[in-house]
Order: sequence, then structure tokens, then C-alpha cells
Amino acid sequence: MKRVFVLTLSVALSGCMVGPDYKQPLMTAPAAYKEAPGWVQAQPSDAAPKGEWWVVFNDPDLNQLEPLVAINNQTLAADYAAFEQAEAITDEVRGQLFPNIGLNGSATRAATGGAGAASGPHTSGTFEGSVSWSPDIWGKIRRQIEVNNAAAQASAADLANATLSEQALLATDYVDLRGSDAQISLLQQTVAAYQRSLQIAQNQFNAGVAPPLDVITARTQFEGAQAQLISAGEARAQYEHAIAVLIGHAPADLSLPAGLQIAEMPEIPVGVPSTLLQRRPDIAAAERVMAENNAQIGVAIGAFYPTISLSALGGFSANPISGLFSASNALWSLGSSASETLFNGGTRSATVAAAKFGYQDSVATYRQSVLTAFQQVEDDLSNLRILAQQAQVEQAAVNDAGRAVQIALNEYQAGTQSYTTVVSAQATLFNDQQTALNVQQSRLLASILLIQALGGGWQTSDLPKG
Repeated sequence: MKRVFVLTLSVALSGCMVGPDYKQPLMTAPAAYKEAPGWVQAQPSDAAPKGEWWVVFNDPDLNQLEPLVAINNQTLAADYAAFEQAEAITDEVRGQLFPNIGLNGSATRAATGGAGAASGPHTSGTFEGSVSWSPDIWGKIRRQIEVNNAAAQASAADLANATLSEQALLATDYVDLRGSDAQISLLQQTVAAYQRSLQIAQNQFNAGVAPPLDVITARTQFEGAQAQLISAGEARAQYEHAIAVLIGHAPADLSLPAGLQIAEMPEIPVGVPSTLLQRRPDIAAAERVMAENNAQIGVAIGAFYPTISLSALGGFSANPISGLFSASNALWSLGSSASETLFNGGTRSATVAAAKFGYQDSVATYRQSVLTAFQQVEDDLSNLRILAQQAQVEQAAVNDAGRAVQIALNEYQAGTQSYTTVVSAQATLFNDQQTALNVQQSRLLASILLIQALGGGWQTSDLPKG
């Protein structure tokens, strides 16, 4: 019997594991991004901020708000609990590799015969230690550990991706908030300009050189701008409420004073496409799912092999108990058992086939995730390139429209132009100014999307080790 124990132990420790070992599928990456030349020179990824990527916008309020997402956001709190649960499940399965050791003791007080019998009461007892173990000869448990460890790492990558998404959403809401502030400031300036135009029209009418229609037109334009100014506060309030929820606060607990739109565009180091596979947490999650599904094949194949269990017991039993721990009362036993399913209607074969198809599914999903990531980076790079060109042209349009308004007002006061010319010039200026603000807003939002598409400074080395 001892030989059985030794033989089984040596086989269990030999490292036999059924099923395929995991090898990450190769994914061809282009040498460079199509849209990178002419926009920003690629730099080593070490130049990018690690974790606190939002500091590239150089906005103090944003720098204060962003860290609160990881601390207080309730969506991330749920994702973190899921990651901790996945790690606990891995530890639970890992415990099956080790023997179960137990102790058991008992004592009994008894007497034989009726009243007055010569045999009086006596105490008997046992004290036993037991060991039971199902050695992982075929690697079924170790494959299951691989499954759960990969699942825990995928959960960690999902947590990192969720964190990046929530941080990017906060940055987007903040940029939109400051964009609303800029729109409100523009409308305030426009209302003031229209009020001055109304006064000019009134003066011209009072002097008898302008018809009443000019005053009515100027007043209508002024009142319309006032209505737009009031309406602009609605969007700003909603962005502020969204920011409060993202940092785990009730909307009533957060008030952000008006501020300027972020004027300086950050330079974001792009790197080369091959590094994207290590910088995107969603890609890392898809890769870990592949490893998980590959290990599931080994678990399914392991069902074809027998389960072997070993047991050992040693201790003492005495009657009476006074000599319990003497050598003559010692007892021991060794045992082993094996079980194997001979027929189950093809269930095990179907389980293996399902596991293989599940792995193929995850491979296709991984490859699609990589392709989508490349597309997102290219989209954001092209957006930034085109928007930068548009911003230059739009600023020139704003400057020209401003000069046109001044000329139209001067000519109206000189009586050489109708007020319709003034209204048209002012409307053109306001539209161009709004477009310029929107373009800057779009550039900032595209920068956030690019940082998110590049992984936000995250690396696969940040995953927990198995």
C-alpha cells in the first residue's frame, strides 16, 4: 500500500497536464499609423503620462476631479468587487491541490450489567488524525487554476478599461461644461453687442434718419440673443450634474464656477501600432479570455481520465481511556480508490468540442478587438488633423467677420447702408464665433478619445500575476 502512495505521488508531481498549452495567436500590426505623419511625431510611449493622463490638458479643476473617479465611482466599485471575487475563486480552486488534514477525538462513559454487577462504569476513547488527497495526476485542477487565473486577469483588465472609460467620460463632460461656459460667455458678449446696435438704431431713429423697422429689427435680434443665453444654462447644469455622479457625489453637492474653455491642445505621443496591444486594457481582457478558454479545453479533456483518491488514518483507541496513547493502542490505515466513467452518451466529447469552439470564438473576438483599436486610433488622428486645419480657417473667418461688422455699423451710421446689412454681418460673426468654439470643443474631445484609444498610459504589466 505504501508503494501505491509513493507511485501516485511521483506521478502527480511529474507535471502531466492534459489539454493544449496556451500560445497567444500572432496578430500582424502595421509599421506605423497612416494618419500619424504630419500631425504629431511618434514618440516613445514612456513619454506619455502613466495613469494620470488628464494632466496633459493642464487644467487644475480637471486634475482635482479625475482622481475622485477611481475612489468614489460606484460603477467602478462594483467592477472592483467582481475582480476581487475572481481572485478569491482562483485561490479556492488552488486549495484543491493540497491534502485535507483532519483530527477527530471521542470519549465514551459506559457500564455493563445490571445493578450490583461486578463490572463498574469505565471510559473509552479514540484520538485519530486523517489525511485525504486526490492528486492532480492529469492536471485537471491545474488547468482549472489556469482558467480562474486568466478569468481574474481578464476581470482586472475589465476593471482598468472601465476605469479608463469613466475617466474619459468625466473628461468629456468637463470639456463640454467648459464649452458651455465659453458659449455662455460668447452669448453675453453678443447680447452686449446687440444692445449697442439697438442703441445705435434708436439714435438713428430719434435723429429721423432711420425708419422704425430698424429699431424693431435690432430689438428682435437683441431679445433672441437673450433667449439663447438663458437656454445655454440648461446644458451646463446637466454637465455639472453628470460630473457629480461620476465622482460619487449627489448633484446638489457639487458646484463648479464658470471657467474658460481649454485653449491649448495637448501633444499626445502616439508610438507605433505594435505597442497598442500592450496598452489597451480591453485588448488585454480579450487576450486573457483566450487563455481562459484554452485552459477550459484541458479541463474538459481531463474528464476522460480517472479520479484517484488517497487516504491515511492514524491514532489511538483504548478501553479504558487511561492507556489511550500507549503504543499497544495505536492504529493506522492506508487506502486508495479510483473512479472512471466508462460511458455517458458522448457528453464529455461534446464538452470538449464546445470548449474548442469557445476558444475559436475568443480568438476571433481578440483579433476583431485589435483591428477595432487600430481603427479608433486612425479615426481620432484623422479627426485631429482635419479639425486643426478647420480651426485655422475658421479663425480667419472670425477675424474677417469682425471687421465686416465694424464696417457695416460705420456705414449705417453714415447713412450709406441699411440696417439689414448690419444684421447680416452680426449674424455671420456670431455663427463663425460659435463654429470656432465648436471646432475647439471637437478637437479637445478628439484628444480625449485618442488618449482612450491608446490605453490611457496603461500597460499589460499592470495585470496581477498568476
